[in-house]
Amino acid sequence: MGTGQRVAVFGAYGHTGRFVVTELGERGFLPVLSGRDADQLKALEHETGWEARPASVDDPASLDRALAGAAAVINCAGPFATTAAPVIEAALRARIPYLDVAAEIEANADTFARFADRAREAGVLVVPAMAFFGGLGDLLVTAAAQDWATADEVHIAYGLSSWHPTAGTRTAGAVSRRRRDGRRVRYAGGQLEYRDDASPILEWPFPEPLGLRSVVGEFTMADVVTVPSHLSVPDVRTYMTVEAARDIAAPETPVPAAADERGRSDQTFVVDVVVRSGDAERRAVARGRDIYAVTAPLVVEAVGRVLTGRIEAVGVASAGKVFDASDFLRALSPHITVDPRP
Repeated sequence: MGTGQRVAVFGAYGHTGRFVVTELGERGFLPVLSGRDADQLKALEHETGWEARPASVDDPASLDRALAGAAAVINCAGPFATTAAPVIEAALRARIPYLDVAAEIEANADTFARFADRAREAGVLVVPAMAFFGGLGDLLVTAAAQDWATADEVHIAYGLSSWHPTAGTRTAGAVSRRRRDGRRVRYAGGQLEYRDDASPILEWPFPEPLGLRSVVGEFTMADVVTVPSHLSVPDVRTYMTVEAARDIAAPETPVPAAADERGRSDQTFVVDVVVRSGDAERRAVARGRDIYAVTAPLVVEAVGRVLTGRIEAVGVASAGKVFDASDFLRALSPHITVDPRP
C-alpha cells in the first residue's frame, strides 16, 4: 500500500502505538517514531530501525520537527484531552492529515467543535477516533444504514470476551471521569446528557455463538460522537457485556498479555449494530480479536486511503463520513469478519 511515505506516529512506544508502527512498516510506509519519552523512543528506534524524533505537546517547535517531511500523522498518545489539540495544531501548520485513536468522548467532541472550521478552511483532513471505539462502530453503522441519511435509533452492542485495559486506557478514563465530575454520559434527544443514576443492566441478543448476554446499557463510547456527526439520529446507545465492564472497572485487572507472535492478546470481540428508521431495521456484525491490536489495521488502512485520495470529506470528519464504509470494511477482512444480519 505505502509508497515509502513517512507517517509520524505520536505515542509510538505505547501499547497501541507499537501495533500501528508495525502495521505501517508492513504496508510500505516509513514510520517516524515520536512521543514525549526520549528513552523509550531511543529503545524503539534501536528495536525497529525507524527514525525517532522526540516531541512534547507543550513544545510546538518539537512537534514541527517531528512532523517535518511526513505525509500524515497518527496520534496514539492519550489522554487525548491533553494531546489532540497540540498535535492537530502541528498538523495544520504542516498542512498534513491528522488521525487519532481517541476513545475519549469529550476529547473527540472537542476536536469537532474546535477545529471544524479551521481544518476545512486549510483543506486539511482531521479524523478523530479512527480506532476500535468510534471508528469501527461508525463504519458498521454507515454500512448498515446504506442510503439512509437519517434514522430514529442506533444501537451498538460490544460483546467483549474480556477487557484488560492498558495503562493509557486507565489514564484516559480517569481524565474523562474528572471532566464529568464522576457522572456517566449518554446521547439522547440529539445531545450528550450527563447523569448521576446507574446504568441499566439489560439483555442483548448477540449472534451465535455468543447468544443472549447481560450487558451494561448506556455504556457510552466514542460512537456517540462519530455517528451523529454525519448521520441525523437523535439516539445513539452503546452497550458492553457485563464481564468486560467489570474487568475495566476493577483496579486489579492486568494489562493485555501477548498470546501470539504478533503480540495480540487472546481477547475476542463481537460488535452488533442495529439501525432503526420507522418500522425498518438494518443490522451488521463484526467479529475479531484484540481491540487494541485491531486498531492498527483500522487507522493504517485509513491513512492509506487518505494519502491516495480515496476520501469523501475534508476538515474534521469521522470514518463513516470520510470513507466508503462498505469498501473499507471489506478491506479489513484479514483482521475483522463483517456480516450483515437479517
